[in-house]
Amino acid sequence: MHQKSGLELKKFFNTSGVKYKELGIKDKIKTATQEELYGILASDGMLVKRPILTDGQKVLVGFKDVIWEEAFSTYHK
Repeated sequence: MHQKSGLELKKFFNTSGVKYKELGIKDKIKTATQEELYGILASDGMLVKRPILTDGQKVLVGFKDVIWEEAFSTYHK
């Protein structure tokens, strides 16, 4: 999903979460490899920004109603 989204990997982190702050992820993101960051995200669901929505083509991370409405406007009846 990360690669399909076109977003920086750091956008997938829940930066306002307690775990993110406790583990000092902000500093780790600066020097960690992509594989290390994937491992960090996979280690604890509380580190992942939510919601994540995909239709198999588009990927949206975090909720911003205007962006979601625009991205999925073709699905409106």
